[in-house]
Amino acid sequence: MDVLPLLVLVAGSAAVAGAARRTPVPAPLLLVAAGLVASYVPGVPEYTLDPHIVLPLVLPPLLHTAALESSYLDLRANLRPVALLSIGYVLFATLAVGWIAYLLIPGLPLTAALVLGAVIAPPDAVAATAIARRVGLPSRLTTVLQGESLVNDATAITAYKVALAAAVGAGATWGGGLREFAIAAIGGVGVGLILMVPLHWLRTHLRDPLLQNTLSLLIPFVAYGAAEQVHASGVLAVVVVGLYLGHHSWQVDFATRLQESAVWKMIAFVLESAVFALIGLQLPVVLRGLGEYGAGEAAWYAVMLFLVVVGVRFLWVFPATFLPRALSRRVREREPETDWTAPVVVGWAGMRGVVSLAIAFSIPATVHGGHPFPSRNLVLFLTFTTVIGTLVIQGLTLPPLIRRLPLPGRDAQAETLVEAQAQNEASRAAESRLEELLADERNTLPQPLADRLRTVLERRRNAVWERLGGVSEATGESADDIYRRLAREVISAEREVFVRLRDARRIDDEMLRTLLRRLDLEEAAAYREESADG
Repeated sequence: MDVLPLLVLVAGSAAVAGAARRTPVPAPLLLVAAGLVASYVPGVPEYTLDPHIVLPLVLPPLLHTAALESSYLDLRANLRPVALLSIGYVLFATLAVGWIAYLLIPGLPLTAALVLGAVIAPPDAVAATAIARRVGLPSRLTTVLQGESLVNDATAITAYKVALAAAVGAGATWGGGLREFAIAAIGGVGVGLILMVPLHWLRTHLRDPLLQNTLSLLIPFVAYGAAEQVHASGVLAVVVVGLYLGHHSWQVDFATRLQESAVWKMIAFVLESAVFALIGLQLPVVLRGLGEYGAGEAAWYAVMLFLVVVGVRFLWVFPATFLPRALSRRVREREPETDWTAPVVVGWAGMRGVVSLAIAFSIPATVHGGHPFPSRNLVLFLTFTTVIGTLVIQGLTLPPLIRRLPLPGRDAQAETLVEAQAQNEASRAAESRLEELLADERNTLPQPLADRLRTVLERRRNAVWERLGGVSEATGESADDIYRRLAREVISAEREVFVRLRDARRIDDEMLRTLLRRLDLEEAAAYREESADG
């Protein structure tokens, strides 16, 4: 196996994603554009998007990372809108887009049109949520978009299997389709529920951080593989396990959390960068397979289908937002008031991604009897153009749309006040516990060390309150900002001395690593506080 093309893909996409951080263009859009350009550069190898790699090897870790970072409590509080989008909308889009495509495109069989509808039904919210965080979208809308992306792939894959069975002549029926959907959904959730507790028990009882993180890397593949083995939804199993582990991550050893966070951020960055670049790199493969369809004719179908996909999402989102509130007093009482701006943002955030392309490439070349799958090449082309169209058009216009809409902004001052109150309550409890411990003769400490513990707790409590106060006229920093900056400078000075002592052979390398790790942990703690403040 030639590994050079894979290395080029990973390194090139990571470089483009890194460069995107210095531009106003979201990384997914820049990566797709780079892939489109690179696909026609002489010497660039041809990359084929293999569904047997993307679905079982790329999708699980991306879903697991998203689930770990999602809030189970927020998702539970927004279960109705999340379910309406991730299940209701995907099924509605499968039928509506498929039926309209059947009416618009001459010669496209209804079964193949429904396969197309299922393929392009699930939005990929990676780009949407990245944009949402970047422009400060209200947290509830961000939660809804994240929740949709966690579950909609499972719905779409199941709908695709049912539509494909009908298209290839496997004798699929509506009753059989509903039964398969129920088995996949209930089975996937069931496998996740079975696995989540023992996996969490293992994470909390393994004492070696390296073993704990090795387990963490295996978890999404174990959940996905176990569910698929019993013909259930691997996507739902991964999501259930990830949500549970993320909700209970505080019970895991701190060293594991430090390593795990860094490892999963790197994995998500590499995979997301590579898959968006892969989308653009598929252009030559897709165009070459158009066959009997002319370029102009196929382009016209692509434009019509893009408009249909966008319109169908709005056709679902607006009634799904307001009808339940109008019909149910319980919904009005339990959920916050909303206006027309929220469904506009959610409707326009329906960008498609690599899952749609992976599913499309998994369409078999022939049906039962050996005949070619009807209009397979056109389905691939229309999937590709829909993915590109939604990413480019909606992705580029979503940030200015969010900025111009009268959406409620995040109240940074109020959030800081809540944080300060929580920290104050925790610090009071910690101080009380510290005094209890110091009163025990077994915990006797020299007075300077006991005072140091008290000072640490006091500074932690006061740090958040100081952000609510004034700032330095000279630097524009709060007292806590200045404290952390000076702490980093002091740590840097210590680090230089340790290295100098090692170079002078006064300490060996093993001792240097021990001392530097101690400083790294202190600096990492300061960095995390600063990142949370920002």
